[in-house]
Amino acid sequence: MPGRELHVISNGQSELERYTRIATLIHPYVTAFHLREKSCSAAEIWEGVHALKACGVPLSKVFINDRVDVAWATGVGGVQLSYRSLAVQVVRRTFPRLRIGRSVHDVHEAEEMCKQGADYLLYGHIFSTDSKPGQGPRGTRALDQVVKKVPIPVIAIGGIKPNHVQQIVATGAAGIAILSGITQSDDPLKSVKDYREALNS
Repeated sequence: MPGRELHVISNGQSELERYTRIATLIHPYVTAFHLREKSCSAAEIWEGVHALKACGVPLSKVFINDRVDVAWATGVGGVQLSYRSLAVQVVRRTFPRLRIGRSVHDVHEAEEMCKQGADYLLYGHIFSTDSKPGQGPRGTRALDQVVKKVPIPVIAIGGIKPNHVQQIVATGAAGIAILSGITQSDDPLKSVKDYREALNS
């Protein structure tokens, strides 16, 4: 999909069936669907991927958090890594086909993950969010610093609403990642259109 990236992330709290139903509706507007299901087994994630595929979501748009083995076995587009995951350089060497994202939280970490071979970075949280209670947001100024320090795309995450998008775009970030703003919306299709319109304006 041309233009800025829109990633939609499962929250690990709702059933994958609901996430799949939403993805079926909104995938024309979305760059990547992340399966971030820490409590699911490899077999359950495998089934989730094939449910998405059966509903018409292109596998190239599916990204699996942490489980590089399942990502490789299912032929999805990529994997999202964290500090608990295999090192980026290990995944790059062993699974060269996958697009590799890495979650980072400061400039130093961003530069290091870029050197290791990450294709893009997920940086946040930018604004206050219920998923990070008691943790202050990093804000757009910190995002701007990260974007200026690395040559690869930076995707902003955390408490982002459609009216925040222009602030994000102004930093030079490549796009945004959304959790509850779409998956917990009463009208996910309207919500995703609102985010896409803000990204494209």
